[in-house]
Amino acid sequence: MTEILALDLQGAVMHAVSLDGKQVRTVVDGLDRCPDGVVVDKLRGHIYWTNMGTPDARPAPGAEPGFFSRNGSIERVDLDGGNRTTIVAVGAFTTGKQLAIDTEGGRLYWCDREGMQVLTCDLNGDDLHALVVTGDDATVVRDWCVGICLDLDRRLLYWTQKGAAKAGDGRIFRAPMDLPPGADPAARTDIELLWENLPEPIDVELHGVGELVWTDRGAAPRGNALYKAQIQPEVGTPEIISTGYHEAIGVTGFDSRFYVSDLGGTIRQVDLGAGTDTDLVRIGSPLTGIALADL
Repeated sequence: MTEILALDLQGAVMHAVSLDGKQVRTVVDGLDRCPDGVVVDKLRGHIYWTNMGTPDARPAPGAEPGFFSRNGSIERVDLDGGNRTTIVAVGAFTTGKQLAIDTEGGRLYWCDREGMQVLTCDLNGDDLHALVVTGDDATVVRDWCVGICLDLDRRLLYWTQKGAAKAGDGRIFRAPMDLPPGADPAARTDIELLWENLPEPIDVELHGVGELVWTDRGAAPRGNALYKAQIQPEVGTPEIISTGYHEAIGVTGFDSRFYVSDLGGTIRQVDLGAGTDTDLVRIGSPLTGIALADL
């Protein structure tokens, strides 16, 4: 049975939600390091997730915590939630965000937000290295990398840089997944800017072979939305396909159906084929990354 894995910040758990929204169960609890991105390796029977780490200080009311300290990590469990282990140690990078996987190639790819880089390692956490480095000053928010997805057929990497909150300075880039021999990840010449001046793009997913979908938590009316845009054979103009989220974060889906999580604690189902856009389930606690899984 296919379910939606959803990371719950306040509850510190990983939920599994049925596709009709009627059943919610706990897969893993005790996620006390601010989990953010999640992927499933069905081939080997594992679930992986990134941790943002421990916030630097308690934020003011209405503000979000900062994650500037280098204490991000990646953990893994079996599909039943057992055998929990840390594969990328706490402090190996700064702030773990969306996570992608190449199951056949045996590698993980993720964005390190305040670390301002795109990272990769093998499925045991070894051979950790940067593919892209976008800056060296974590106070420059436009350099923060957040969402990531892979086009494995074309060996392309896509990622978002959200920009400052509600600033309309978001961007989406792509580059080859494979860093050229001897190339400096901070000085790559093969990076392509696809779109700029976006409200605040967050998580991104490849849809089919020629389209991207992504969440945006920027200011309305262009933000707090779900977007799509053509990327092959040519780059198209971004189009809003759903709006009205409370800080949209995670996205996953199949065919013409998408699932979107937000910090308001809701998972929404957007079915372009049926023309429906409805709340699937209301968890009531801030949700970050989501993924489809046959557990």
